[in-house]
Amino acid sequence: MTTLALCGLLWVTNSAQAQKTKSTAFSYLPEQGEDRYNQRVPQKTLALADGSGFVILAHQSGSAYAVERYSADLKKQWSTTLPVEPGETVEAFGRNAEQVWVVVHHADESSQNLTVQPFALAGGQKGAPVVVITAPARDRRPVVRLSADGNRLLAFRYVAREEQIKTLEGSLYDQKLTKILDRTYDFRDQGDFFAPNILLANDGTQYVTLLGDGMKKLTVRRYPATADRVGVATSIQVMSVPVGGTFGGQPITIRDAKFSLQPEGQLYAAALCANDRTGQLSGLKVVRFDFAESKLKLAEELPFAPAFLSEVTAATGTEVKSLADIYLSDMLLTDSKNLVIIAERHFEEGGPELPVHARELYLFGYSPFLTPTWHTIVAKDQVAPAVDSYTGIGYRATVFGEEVQLVTLETIEGKSDLYLRKIQAATGVVSPPQRLKLNVANDQQLAYVKDFTTWLAPKTIIGISRPSKKSAALQLNTVKLK
Repeated sequence: MTTLALCGLLWVTNSAQAQKTKSTAFSYLPEQGEDRYNQRVPQKTLALADGSGFVILAHQSGSAYAVERYSADLKKQWSTTLPVEPGETVEAFGRNAEQVWVVVHHADESSQNLTVQPFALAGGQKGAPVVVITAPARDRRPVVRLSADGNRLLAFRYVAREEQIKTLEGSLYDQKLTKILDRTYDFRDQGDFFAPNILLANDGTQYVTLLGDGMKKLTVRRYPATADRVGVATSIQVMSVPVGGTFGGQPITIRDAKFSLQPEGQLYAAALCANDRTGQLSGLKVVRFDFAESKLKLAEELPFAPAFLSEVTAATGTEVKSLADIYLSDMLLTDSKNLVIIAERHFEEGGPELPVHARELYLFGYSPFLTPTWHTIVAKDQVAPAVDSYTGIGYRATVFGEEVQLVTLETIEGKSDLYLRKIQAATGVVSPPQRLKLNVANDQQLAYVKDFTTWLAPKTIIGISRPSKKSAALQLNTVKLK
């Protein structure tokens, strides 16, 4: 496979869209992931906290990545190579105020581990690698979680008996990769439950999320960021709420769920529920877990009743009698505590060698009191070839103030490009799609488009494009909206 590159630096002004685009060379080798459904590193461009620039993780060859820092005007400030040996894969990518972290998974015949390779944010110098977790080769793959600000890292391994998870064993590290504590998360009292997940707060607090009681209940356990004192066990807060059960004689279970931890410590959960007999989605339920106040709020269910299905039919132009293939993807909280939940419909054509599709987005708005206030459907049509599968479809979304911004790669009126939509979180008003005029070639292996898209500011978007099918070149772009 040929490395893609572009030489030169150019400015393009699009007066019709009142925007300015600056582009420079970018080198990247498309990856061939072994997992069609889950990317290890779905976000490969990370904006710096002050908006002054960003860092990128770029696959350069079969045995190396590059970690690179750019200024906001696309001046490359440093680039450092990260060799990857056989049996190693990149597991995570993060940054804090002083370092960039790349987490690498290594496996051989006897054991596996996760190792963090730090890079100095100022100059790109490599620090000493730190092994943060080890596990036997036969065990499940260990997991790493980075806090939103990059100041805490949690690595954990699964301990199972006959395929049933009994405990998790984790280690928490600070921003210098100094170990803070070791902890065991015990689930032997849970019986039959879905595999647990852990969300990590900026201060190191750990939130363990569970789907239990036969996929009918949402549970969150809160573990403090401090180690146990001698003779004093960890104080664990637990909140739980049933969202499934038997309603009108029909068995309702959780089909898909997503948890989102907000900076102030409140945790939101959304669950798409379904009729367990028919498989049809029945509605959306949303919960707020407020551990600081020890309060739990369950929002009124939004049912996928005939009236809602009529709205989907009107938005898509195709008659919809039931909902399926819809998956929760984002939960965004505004400055005024309005909540926007995004779900996406995506599906395969019928085999591993056939394209994968992403269709309409379902947006649901909730007030600060967790009252459903609006919902809308954004129709789109995205297709990824089998080589990209689920990595080549989807979107990017973020929130500024009370506005949600959403970027998709679509072909609209014959023009394949990145398109920006803006959603008012309080009302659900969606702007028409604004073409960013990067002229993205509509062909094979487009996963890089989504992977490298991010925002430096409300009107500054970073993205990757290849403007022509005839060229093997990629461009790194910064788009400044007026």
